Amino acid sequence: MLTVVKVGGGLGRGAGDDALRALCTALGALGERHPLLGVPGGAWFADAVREADRRFALPATTSHRMAVLGMEQLGWLLSELIPGAVRCAQPHADARGTTVLLPAGLALDELPASWQVTSDSIAAWVAGQAGADRLVLVKEVDGLFAQWPAHGDPIARMTVAELAQMRPAGVDEHLPTVLEGARFETWVISGRDPQRLVELLEHGATVGTRIA
Repeated sequence: MLTVVKVGGGLGRGAGDDALRALCTALGALGERHPLLGVPGGAWFADAVREADRRFALPATTSHRMAVLGMEQLGWLLSELIPGAVRCAQPHADARGTTVLLPAGLALDELPASWQVTSDSIAAWVAGQAGADRLVLVKEVDGLFAQWPAHGDPIARMTVAELAQMRPAGVDEHLPTVLEGARFETWVISGRDPQRLVELLEHGATVGTRIA
C-alpha cells in the first residue's frame, strides 16, 4: 500500500527544526514497514520566490517553475534528514522504503502555472501518477478547520465537493480539482506530533481531516 507523504515546509521554519527532524526520523522508521513516497513542500525556498515575484512581477510560468525548484531544494534536505531515504526523479508505484521525490523534472503541464497550485496539488497529482493508495498532507496544524485562525478540533471528514465549497485555509485552491475522481484517500494531519503519522499508517486513522 503506497502512501504519498507531502512534508509541509512550515515544519522547518524558525524554531521548527526539531519538529522537522523528528518527523524525518519517523519517516525513516515507517519506511521499513510501509512503502512511502515523500513529496517536499516549498518551505522558505518558495517564500523567497514569492518575494521575488512580488518585487519583480514575474510571469506566472517563471514563478511557478522557480517554486518547483524550491521544492527540489527541500527534497534534497529531506533526503539527508530521513534515515535510509533514497531519491527519485519520477513517481512510480513500486517504491520501497522511504523515497523522496525530486520534482524539478516532472512534466506538470496538466497543472496551471499559478500560486493557486502549490505542493499540495502537486503531491495529489503525484499520488495519481504513482497509483498510490493514500495521500497524506503533513502540516503545522492538526487538520482543516471551518474557521481561521484555527480553534477547537479539526473537521474530521469532508468530501471533495465540500472542500471546493469551503476553501479552508491550509491547502491550495486547486486541490479539489486534482482530487476529483481520485482513487486514493487523502488526509491532512499535523507533523508536529509524528505519532499521528504512525497511527495513520499502522491503524488507518488518526487525528486530522480525511477527504473522501
